[in-house]
Amino acid sequence: MPDLYPPLATWYAHHARDLPWRRPGFSAWGTLLSEVMLQQTQASRVAAEIDGWLAAWPTPAALAAAPTAEVLRRWGNLGYPRRAIRLQQTAQVIVEEHGGEVPGDVDALLALPGIGDYTARAVAVFHFGLRHPVVDTNVRRVMARHLHGLANQRHARRQDLVDAESLLPDDAREAGLVSAALMELGALVCTSRSPDCDACPLATSCAWLAAGKPDNAPPRARQARFEGSDRQARGRILETLRQSDVVLLEDLKVVWAPDEQRERAIEGLVADGLAVRRAGSLSLP
Repeated sequence: MPDLYPPLATWYAHHARDLPWRRPGFSAWGTLLSEVMLQQTQASRVAAEIDGWLAAWPTPAALAAAPTAEVLRRWGNLGYPRRAIRLQQTAQVIVEEHGGEVPGDVDALLALPGIGDYTARAVAVFHFGLRHPVVDTNVRRVMARHLHGLANQRHARRQDLVDAESLLPDDAREAGLVSAALMELGALVCTSRSPDCDACPLATSCAWLAAGKPDNAPPRARQARFEGSDRQARGRILETLRQSDVVLLEDLKVVWAPDEQRERAIEGLVADGLAVRRAGSLSLP
């Protein structure tokens, strides 16, 4: 396996985006916040929001004590709002079990509410400087092409961590840079639909490029239709709640007309802790 550190380090030094969580002195709490937000949201949108979040709630203790309704309002359209609830629960556990300080150990991070394998490893590597393989969608695609000659690998596998480990230098700092550079490469160059292979620092050792860039990706899972879905109904109702302290259930008929689907959406929001139902009305928690 060629040493990927030299070409990736050179490329990353010239092409890495200036994102808040990459700046010197960015806090562990800020890193955790950004990684949770980045799970389903473009980096540019998170970059525009993260400073406002940290100004409002600069520590886990601040978010833990915040009114949940305000957390949901600020979350806005950053992805599934249940993640905002879990994020506040995470802050509460950090306060109660870790003295208000974000832990750096992967296992301790995994024990936090809503923190999965990627987020735990990303915080441990990118803030605390530990050596672990870190795999997101972009890294998975780069590895599929570079190592296996596949146009893409859309499904997460435990083998991904083994593959990523095989690409890391022994030095923890260099390994962290390789992980960050692989993510950036997947986001900017080795993209899903229009990879710019001429600009890729790994082109000379890429198995997919050497094979002639075959269209051999595993089939894409069919996505459920959003228009008219329960998910859309939930989103519309929750957006209405963000704009008002209390909404009459009768008024929600204008927001979403089909009675059964509206009721199903309301019940789901209440069950997920995103809304509180009282006699004749609905509100944020």
